Amino acid sequence: MSAAGNGRADGARTTPLRVDAQRNLEHVLRAAREVFGELGYGAPMEDVARRARVGVGTVYRRFPSKDVLVRRIAEEETSRLTDQARAALGQEDEPWSALSRFLRTSVASGAGRLLPPQVLRVSVGEDRTGGARVPQQRTQPAELRLVPEEPVAVASVPAPEDDTGASALLEVVGQLVERARAAGELRADVSVSDVLLVIATAAPSLPDAAQQQAASARLLDILLEGLRSRPA
Repeated sequence: MSAAGNGRADGARTTPLRVDAQRNLEHVLRAAREVFGELGYGAPMEDVARRARVGVGTVYRRFPSKDVLVRRIAEEETSRLTDQARAALGQEDEPWSALSRFLRTSVASGAGRLLPPQVLRVSVGEDRTGGARVPQQRTQPAELRLVPEEPVAVASVPAPEDDTGASALLEVVGQLVERARAAGELRADVSVSDVLLVIATAAPSLPDAAQQQAASARLLDILLEGLRSRPA
């Protein structure tokens, strides 16, 4: 009886621990997205712990190194962008509407601030007159950095062990670009890397949420005008 009672008591105690652990994980992931989105991937783990309101030891118990946490966030954001691109490709018949929908959805979600740098590293010799060639993937730091004001943040992001997620994103965005270019609605010199750069630059991090939303929408309108092909 006593043993059974103890067993029930132990089971009752372990269930809240599992709930707390899951809650802490969610807090850490949310905090990491916010901190890395605001400060870049160079932000220290202590900032993530402080934002999550947990001890830094709790963060390290879930993610044994900062590289592991960064990779988790980058992979999730890459997957989210890929889903947004596929939705635009499948639900919009007009090529320009599909591309602009993808850009507006992605910028509004703020995912551009968390794009893993490997999808923004392109071959300097990229062909801008042919098809929708995707950026060259590199596992080592590239000479071309599209966010020069944050060299530490870019350099600190680990190379992906498996770039399948990044490749899928580049592939589906390439389809959006190719369709819009073939329809004569996208400038012939616009590449996949240009489109991804729009997502990265049209999502500024501002302290006021309303101001940030308005600034992003305004900037994206300007950038979309620059991407669109105009009759001669």
